[in-house]
Amino acid sequence: MELGIAYIWEGSHFELFFFGVVLVCMQASIWVIGSVLILGVLLFFSFRFKGIETPNYKLIKMVGEVEIREYPQLILAQTKLGSSRFDSNGNKGFGVVANYIFGGNEHKQKIAMTSPVIMNLSDKEASMSFVMPSQYQLAELPAPNSAAVSLVIQESMRLAVLRFGGFSSDEKIAKHAQILTQVLQENNIRIKGPLLFMGYNAPWDLINRRNEVAFQID
Repeated sequence: MELGIAYIWEGSHFELFFFGVVLVCMQASIWVIGSVLILGVLLFFSFRFKGIETPNYKLIKMVGEVEIREYPQLILAQTKLGSSRFDSNGNKGFGVVANYIFGGNEHKQKIAMTSPVIMNLSDKEASMSFVMPSQYQLAELPAPNSAAVSLVIQESMRLAVLRFGGFSSDEKIAKHAQILTQVLQENNIRIKGPLLFMGYNAPWDLINRRNEVAFQID
């Protein structure tokens, strides 16, 4: 910048103005290019993580937009949450269980991430769970280092599930849970468990986000 000003004719304001405009344009271009590169990286990882394992459930039928699914027995790495609020507990619970699969266990073993992450939104027994990859039996999984993480077996279950997109929040979860409840009541389908939230995306996923609310049913 000092070199450029040295060549500006003394007393000439036009050249100084022109030089300033060039600098602003260059800075704007750098910002735009940087933003595009960052967006490109985020989109790359968004598509990269679409291929992770999900439970092999069976779709029984559709009731409007609600899916009735049959899930097999699952093994969960689970931690208890202080409350059923998604906004205040989602990230905290995720970090606790993620530490287990990233090596926070007796063998320092890395365990593949799966989806969805499941939140039990019960007022009394709120929890967050990661589904363990289907290749493992319970006895084959290393013990967690943290007492806050436990390995539990979720027996086979039938769920009524409603999907929605975008980024999740307590407000969105409550809204779609109400819609799901109404559909089940109108079709005389009995709810037998607490509200579940199932999230399928990494935080950096920007498009095609998949979220679900669910109830266990008869």
